[in-house]
Amino acid sequence: MDRNIMFPRSIRYLLAVAEHHSFTRAAESLYVSQPTLSQQIKQLEESLDVQLLDRSGKSVRLTDAGEVYLLHARRALGELDAGKRAIHELQDLSRGMLRLGMTPITDYLVAPLLESFNTLHPGITLNTLEMPQVEIEAGVAEDHIDVGIAFTNTLSSEARSNEIDTHILFTEALNLAVGQGHPYAEQQTPIGGHALEQESLVLLNGDFALRRHFDLYCLEHGITPRIAMETTSLSVIIEIVRLGRLATILPNTIACAQHGLDPVMLLPELPRHEITLICRKGAYMSPACRAFADLAAEWSAVRCHTKPGERLRPCPLADACDKDECR
Repeated sequence: MDRNIMFPRSIRYLLAVAEHHSFTRAAESLYVSQPTLSQQIKQLEESLDVQLLDRSGKSVRLTDAGEVYLLHARRALGELDAGKRAIHELQDLSRGMLRLGMTPITDYLVAPLLESFNTLHPGITLNTLEMPQVEIEAGVAEDHIDVGIAFTNTLSSEARSNEIDTHILFTEALNLAVGQGHPYAEQQTPIGGHALEQESLVLLNGDFALRRHFDLYCLEHGITPRIAMETTSLSVIIEIVRLGRLATILPNTIACAQHGLDPVMLLPELPRHEITLICRKGAYMSPACRAFADLAAEWSAVRCHTKPGERLRPCPLADACDKDECR
C-alpha cells in the first residue's frame, strides 16, 4: 500500500507534479488520468485562493506560494510517517511508558518482576509511584496509573469493585522481624501474643494494608501491641530494626532477604496475605500494560512453584505460597 494513502489526495498529486515537473508524468506515476489530477490540484488552489503551480513554461514548476505550501506539506507527511513508526514501536514494545502504583511492601516483593520486565523490554520506561492501597485504587480507576500492585485482594471501598479488577499474584506469610542484636534473633520456636505485647514495634501507619492487617490480628486475639514508632517508609523500618532494639511485622520473604534481619514466627500465626495486581475494569490496555500483566502472571506461577532455598529466574525468591503442591 502506498505509504501516503492517508494523506489528502490533492496534496499527493501536487507533490507528484512538483517532483516530475509535468502533469502527464505525475499522472502516470500515480496511475490516474491527467484530467483527474489537474482537477484535484485546481480545487486545492481554489480552496487556498492562491496559485500553487506555474503552468506557463515547457515544464511545470511551483510558484513561491507553492514552495511554501509544499514545505509545510512535506513536514506534515514526515510527522504522519513518524506517527506510524511510533505506533509500530509501541506494538512491538520497543518504546512506551508504564505507570505503576505500589505500596512500600510490594516495592520490595516485586522488584525481581520489575527487573525482569526491564530486561525484556528496555525501551519501555517504568514510572513507579509509592502510595497506600486506597490511592492505588483511585489512581487506576481514574487512569492516573496503568497498573497497581497491592498487598491485599480486598478493595478498600466497595464502590471501586465496579471500576477495577484484581488478580492475585501470590500469597505471602507474615512474621515478626527483628535485628541480629535482638534477643529473639535466630529464635527457632514461635512466640505467643503475651511476648509480642512486650516488644516495642516500628510499623507502617494506618494508611497501609499491612498495618490494618496486623491491627485486625491483634484485635481478634486480644493483643495490645506496644507501638513505639510509625512511618510511611519501609526502608526506615528495616534500618531501625537492624539496629536491634525495635521489632516489626514483615512478609517472610522480605525478612529473609534483608541482611541483618531475622523472622520470628508468631502463635497464633498471622494470616497469609495476597499480593494483588490491580487493573481498570473494561479499560483499554496499552501493549506495555498487557505485556506487564502477562509477565506478572508467568512470574507469579514460577514464584509459587519455587521450593524453599531454590533460586529461579525471573523470580529469585524463597517459597511463600500456601498451595499444597508448593509445600
